[in-house]
Amino acid sequence: MDRSIKPSLTFQKFLKSISLVVVTIPIILLLPLISLIRFLGRLKSKDFMTFKQTHKTSYIKTYLIDEWLGEKEQAQSRRVFVYFLFPAFSAFTLFVIFPFVHGVFLSFTNWDGLNTGRETFVGLLNYQTIFKDLNFLYSLWRTVLYSGLNIVAINVVAFSLALLVTQQLKLKNIYRAGFFMPNLIGGLVLGYIWQFIFNRAVTTFGPGFENSLLADGSKAMFALIFVVTWQYAGYIMMIYIAAIQNIPQDLIEASTIDGANAFQRLKTITFPMVAQAFTVAMFLTLVTSFKQYDTVVSLTQGGPPQIMPVWFTNLFGQGGQVIANSTSLVSMNIYQTAFTHYQLGIGQAKAIVFFVFLLIISLLQVYYNKRKEIEL
Repeated sequence: MDRSIKPSLTFQKFLKSISLVVVTIPIILLLPLISLIRFLGRLKSKDFMTFKQTHKTSYIKTYLIDEWLGEKEQAQSRRVFVYFLFPAFSAFTLFVIFPFVHGVFLSFTNWDGLNTGRETFVGLLNYQTIFKDLNFLYSLWRTVLYSGLNIVAINVVAFSLALLVTQQLKLKNIYRAGFFMPNLIGGLVLGYIWQFIFNRAVTTFGPGFENSLLADGSKAMFALIFVVTWQYAGYIMMIYIAAIQNIPQDLIEASTIDGANAFQRLKTITFPMVAQAFTVAMFLTLVTSFKQYDTVVSLTQGGPPQIMPVWFTNLFGQGGQVIANSTSLVSMNIYQTAFTHYQLGIGQAKAIVFFVFLLIISLLQVYYNKRKEIEL
């Protein structure tokens, strides 16, 4: 008897919670309008739109009156919170949420940028097209490869620099400023600067450096990783510095007295104490790496061309040699599809797939790092 009743009560609570969430969303959106109407109405009548609780009513009406529309302190506090949130939320809705929702709709059309208002709904055709596009799939693979290497490189360099500048050095503040300085340079400018360095300066070093790294499809990716690491490591270094400085000094001193060497202190004290900083830094470098565009445009323009690996073409049933750009990452592939070939519907579908892919990867990364924080 009890076993049959308990699941039923749990399911009822679940449905009740869902219904309250569904009701809350439109109330938050309409609350400023409701308050404005009530304010104008009360200029003539003090009792205009006065929400009072009655004895026999539904739990939804009770929730709305007690939590949002009534005169209780809790309802007033919630309304004030929404009033202060509304300007920023309105801007976020106008410039982020609405374009995103509209973009999802356009991904199901044949929009080319010129037929605005006359788009044809094509259903899932755009999504079927992009999963048959070998260049897009290859750019996705190259993006994953680049992001993995770039995340490791940036975090290793940033953490090493953070350990260096948190030691008792005389000019450590100057070192911090110097390491952070490249992050102040824009990605486009940075790419053109390093393009000159790789093409004109490095090639004069002597034998073995005659050919630019940017001219070799197998080396251009590593040149790009080097440039982005040089730019972004200083920013991530500041996050690690803040975490390292929060480590209690008496804990380090106690471990030193107990005979722990530098490596043991790093493993048993520093790593566990900066675990949260690792989560933040990994997330930032992950998102930045996957969205890399400006530096790629100015440094390599997506090139140079190279032959796709045989295993990759065989994986998708494509025989023969297929040429692709070695550093054409997903963001550049989306841009070229939308604004070079004027296939904005397909480009928008690629952007939606990229968003979902990046969302899943980011959530998995944060979940894994949070678990590691607990283990450490």
